Amino acid sequence: MPIPNPSRRTLNIGVLAHVDAGKTSLTERLLFDHGAVPELGSVDAGSTRTDSGALERERGITIRASVAAFTAAGRQINLVDTPGHPDFVAEVERALSVLDGAVLVLSAVEGVQAQTRVLMRTLRRLRLPTLLFVNKIDRPGARYDSLLADVRRVLTPCVVPLGGVVGPGTPGARAVPLPLDARAAEALAENDERLLAALVEGRTPSGAELRERLARQTAAGLAYPLWCGSALTGEGTGELAAAIGAFVPPAAGGGEGDAPRGVVFAVERAEGGRATGRKVAYLRLFAGEVRDRQRLTFRRREPGGAEGGFGGRVTGLDVVAAPGRDAGRRLVAGDVARVRGLAEVRVGDRLGDGSGGAGGGAGGPSHFAPPGLETAVRGREPGGEGRLWAALTALADEDPLIQVRRAPDGAVALLLYGAVQREVIGERLRRDFGVDADFGEPRPLYVERPVGVGEALMEMRRTEGNEFWATVGVRVEPGPYGSGVRYVHDVEAGHGPRAYHRAVEETALRALGQGVHGWAVTDCVLTVHRLDFHSPDTVTADFRKVTPMAVLRALADAGTRVHEPCQAVEVELPADAVGDVVGLLAGLGAEVGVAEPRGAVWAVEAEMPVGPLQRLVGALPGLTGGQGALWTRPGTDRPVRGTAPRRARTDGNPLDAVEYLRFLSDRSLSAGAG
Repeated sequence: MPIPNPSRRTLNIGVLAHVDAGKTSLTERLLFDHGAVPELGSVDAGSTRTDSGALERERGITIRASVAAFTAAGRQINLVDTPGHPDFVAEVERALSVLDGAVLVLSAVEGVQAQTRVLMRTLRRLRLPTLLFVNKIDRPGARYDSLLADVRRVLTPCVVPLGGVVGPGTPGARAVPLPLDARAAEALAENDERLLAALVEGRTPSGAELRERLARQTAAGLAYPLWCGSALTGEGTGELAAAIGAFVPPAAGGGEGDAPRGVVFAVERAEGGRATGRKVAYLRLFAGEVRDRQRLTFRRREPGGAEGGFGGRVTGLDVVAAPGRDAGRRLVAGDVARVRGLAEVRVGDRLGDGSGGAGGGAGGPSHFAPPGLETAVRGREPGGEGRLWAALTALADEDPLIQVRRAPDGAVALLLYGAVQREVIGERLRRDFGVDADFGEPRPLYVERPVGVGEALMEMRRTEGNEFWATVGVRVEPGPYGSGVRYVHDVEAGHGPRAYHRAVEETALRALGQGVHGWAVTDCVLTVHRLDFHSPDTVTADFRKVTPMAVLRALADAGTRVHEPCQAVEVELPADAVGDVVGLLAGLGAEVGVAEPRGAVWAVEAEMPVGPLQRLVGALPGLTGGQGALWTRPGTDRPVRGTAPRRARTDGNPLDAVEYLRFLSDRSLSAGAG
């Protein structure tokens, strides 16, 4: 197991918070106080360094993760400012994959908020070293003692305050250091049996020993030191900066000469973000090194689980560096760089095996539920379908969860989390790409699963109206729940050119994207058991045309059932709101499970359809007085009751030979005209 390398100078720290807790203001304060920016940026004035987009400045919220660096205690600290709004949780997800540690910001006025609890729960599960910072101590209504009690009760009992407040809620509020006392020892004893035994025996460790134990537990993600201050005045922020270097260990990594290994966690475009702008990839390196003009090979996981990849040459390398540091034209382990020249790059692409980081690297396990809603987007300008497609495809490169597919009538279907994300995408289409678009009502993204075994043999010979000659035999059968798609090629490898076999595999897997009812097919085994051709008439394209017909007929023979996507939800809420929330869940079609007290709050677990989930999100603050917190994760899909919903096809309907051949002919004519 690699160990932290103390010679590394760079720490990558995420700044996380509930929206409006002041994390962007804290980022600006740290940058200004350490000489990284000449002026203190302001969220209200729209002059922040990290929220550089016009939309971010107008709305006063962070939409995309960004990186800025400063130097403290002999280390470069890369601050990764992340969104606080739940609709942009995918950005937080990607940031987690490249972090060495995190600062979770709380407001001394609003206290522990819903998204604070969601983020803290994730940080605890990841065991990511995390420091807590209570901001806004000088605002009217700020509190300390009761807030600290809330943190211990709701977030974690293992909080260790190293900073207190004198005069909270007044303009002259001051942050003061606190010694490690008996209460701190009790918190650390939660995860230290030797310390617990010493306390039971009446032996109190020294302050130096407690600090050493706190440092070890913080690095392991077991204890959470806390400081207080004000991002606007700078009170307490210097102590926080020093604590980052003291309590967050450098990243683990390999030795010199190791192959480069890293993750692309953000993609932006030069020239104002327009579709014509060249891509700039943010690459965090975990091992090895990358130089300008070096050729790199990236891997990615495609929808459906297939592994893909691409290669490209670096034409520009801009290493994120604090003022006064000359990073040169070389990216080393632990650093982040803006990389140019990778035309095919997408967020989540992995250099090497992509491992490392608390998030497991892109392509590792997901810590938040994926989007489960699909909406149709149509351009307002007649004949602008191509521009709309190009624009949304460009945005999908920046966010792999915004998957796009062509829909009938010139529309483009894409996946979403919620309404705010939809508004932002609409604004970006207009500003960055000059495309005005209308969004349809979001609908759940259903899936199909085969209910039996089906087979089909398609033999196509050259006849009038048919210009291809190929034979494909396919069998489809159910797979275990959650297994995805398994492809089996049961044809002798030497039977025909390899290009024929590759064409059948690629097209067969793509055909599963639209099942009998138009939804993607999952949890199945797809076996190709026959492949014949007629030399010299057959060409590779013939197999690309015949294979979808064989796959869809095998699916129809097996029969498929449409399943409704569900989310497993957990709600923490005050005791007096349990009845109202359980009633709402039942009314939204949820299957309510456990409802039990958990310390000072109640926890309600349920599984519910994705469709009405946004109604729960919208109603929860009112039902719980703003105290409800919601966690979601992918649930167990359940069969749709009644008539199965259908999704319009975009593949010409391979189940109808006449319609499908006409579709292929029209597509060929259109391509020829282009």
